[in-house]
Amino acid sequence: MDVSGILKVIAESKLVYPSVEKQKKTTIGSSTAFQELLQKSQQDPAAFWDQVAKELVWYEPWEKTMSGGLPNFKFFEGGISNPSINLLDRHIEKGAGNRTALIWEGENGDTKFYTYNMLLAEVNRFANVLRSFGVKKGDCVAIFLPNLAEAIISVLACFRIGAIYNTIFSGYSEKSLKDRLVSFEPKIMITTDATTRRGNIIRLKEKVDKVIPDIPSIEAVIVVNRLNTEVEMKEGRDYWWHELVQKESIVCEPERLEANEYGIVFYTSGTTGKPKGVVHSGMAFVVQNYIYAKYHMDHHEDDVFWCTADIGWLTMHIWGITGSLANGVTTVIFEGAIDHPTKDRFYQIIEKYRVNKLFTAPTALRMLKSMGEEVLEKYDLSCLDVISLVGEPFDPETWHWTYEVLGKKNICVNNTWGQTETAGCPIAGAAWLTPMKPGSAGIQFLGADIAVVDEEGNPVPPNTLGNLVIKKPFPMLCRTLWKEPERYYASYFSQVEGCYFASDLALIDEDGYVWVVGRSDDAFNVAGHRLSTMEIESAVLECEGVAEAAVIGVPDEIKGEVPLVFARLNDISLGTDELREKINERIVQQIGKIALPKTIIFTDTLPKTVSGKIMRRLLKEIIVAGTVSGDITGLEDPATVAQIKELTAKGVGLK
Repeated sequence: MDVSGILKVIAESKLVYPSVEKQKKTTIGSSTAFQELLQKSQQDPAAFWDQVAKELVWYEPWEKTMSGGLPNFKFFEGGISNPSINLLDRHIEKGAGNRTALIWEGENGDTKFYTYNMLLAEVNRFANVLRSFGVKKGDCVAIFLPNLAEAIISVLACFRIGAIYNTIFSGYSEKSLKDRLVSFEPKIMITTDATTRRGNIIRLKEKVDKVIPDIPSIEAVIVVNRLNTEVEMKEGRDYWWHELVQKESIVCEPERLEANEYGIVFYTSGTTGKPKGVVHSGMAFVVQNYIYAKYHMDHHEDDVFWCTADIGWLTMHIWGITGSLANGVTTVIFEGAIDHPTKDRFYQIIEKYRVNKLFTAPTALRMLKSMGEEVLEKYDLSCLDVISLVGEPFDPETWHWTYEVLGKKNICVNNTWGQTETAGCPIAGAAWLTPMKPGSAGIQFLGADIAVVDEEGNPVPPNTLGNLVIKKPFPMLCRTLWKEPERYYASYFSQVEGCYFASDLALIDEDGYVWVVGRSDDAFNVAGHRLSTMEIESAVLECEGVAEAAVIGVPDEIKGEVPLVFARLNDISLGTDELREKINERIVQQIGKIALPKTIIFTDTLPKTVSGKIMRRLLKEIIVAGTVSGDITGLEDPATVAQIKELTAKGVGLK
């Protein structure tokens, strides 16, 4: 594959060293001390994970820290604990019961505040509710809620009693909801009457009512009264949350759980169209995300942390629930869109709650950048200290905007790489301890063993593009696919023997920093030259007026495939032939003529998930097939698909 464009980006990306004074204020105290810890974790991972786990609370110690290997492995075998006591009780017992644990803000401005004492009381009440319905260890509970405080409480209550939970994105259609419920077979369903999204009322209970007849496993539906809308409540099946919790005690004995028992099932898109139920253990998930969040964010107990993700994506569970509460910080959860009802809502929340630690997505930052500096100038954002992110390749230009404009060069910008299957991020930096490198995903992190290999599984030299693999297990890595062990092996372990195959293209530069350039199926061959989406998109984003870019490969009779560029503009009226020429020039300059796109489509919208990830797969379907076959209700705005279809039908000339 021609990597000249990526290597040019890497060559121009210089290390940005953190402040020595900031290093001294971290929990470990210095960059040298962290490097020693990192080296120890990779040379003797069993000793490292043993020490990390001992920082948490256990009823009974484990017999063996690590056993087995990929794809079948265990951590802390025989160790007995409970996730909830490590996220709540542990801090209360240390005297932090009156510290704020959770701040919730609704799209309409409603707010709720919970101390650790208050949050534990509500979790115990709802855990007792679940037990009153006969839910026991290993039973399944489905959570179909937006970003409500009750969603966090539901997750923690499931942890408390050892129930296996699955959260489902509240924007999904009846079909997507049904597909997941049929597979998961929950005993209890938790939902709400309705929620708001960009001012629109979304009636979730109505969706549930339509699919429930096809899910015989569901014995009860518990409904949060969010907007007091009129809903049908079926006697003997449907119950109001507030009525149930009023009857229950604030004391609930936690279930004793072995470290490898399943706790979470999270569905992710599959190449066959059938969602994959990724399974994570409960306690092992908590152990690793505790230590990863501690160093990724430089967490301290007085932090106010905001994860902008939706509860329907695992990112919120990794960072907004487990990572934050395990470290005893205050976590913010927001119900709405970060640019509604006004563009400055994002900045309002940061200033209002003095958020100092932020976790978001590259696309969200590109959106903020496209709004212009005048939107943020009236806000005091000096509280910001660390911004971490995940989701897709992060272009250097937006990195510099984040660091220099949003953070005034007083912040750490920590890009990371992770997947639903890996839970947290085994490629990242340690905030204020690892030099930052704009555009890269960071370094091989604590206890991780990462490699970039060729098609035969052989390691490739530095600055050579290849397939990203994980060579050794770590605690939070997925354990199987729900009811599909054969698919688990075929999806992740059949490609390179003894390794987890990430299906991402990456390279490791001479400084040891990993550059993840996109999914292997996002790359395409142009006349025998393999190009990645990241390098072309980075070139397009350097052109003034372009807010976001999405590149796909489309069929070509002569070259096999050629790039096609979607460029979202700050002002659609700027979409002129002159701008097209500038974009083409920049692509040729950065990569070469081989990367010249078939066409450049200017747009004012792109299909994205709620977490901000651009859905390039949908763009390719529209161009190649003229339609989209899969479900689109999981998008931030499903109407964008129709808009793109209409736009491309006006003369793109690909058919």
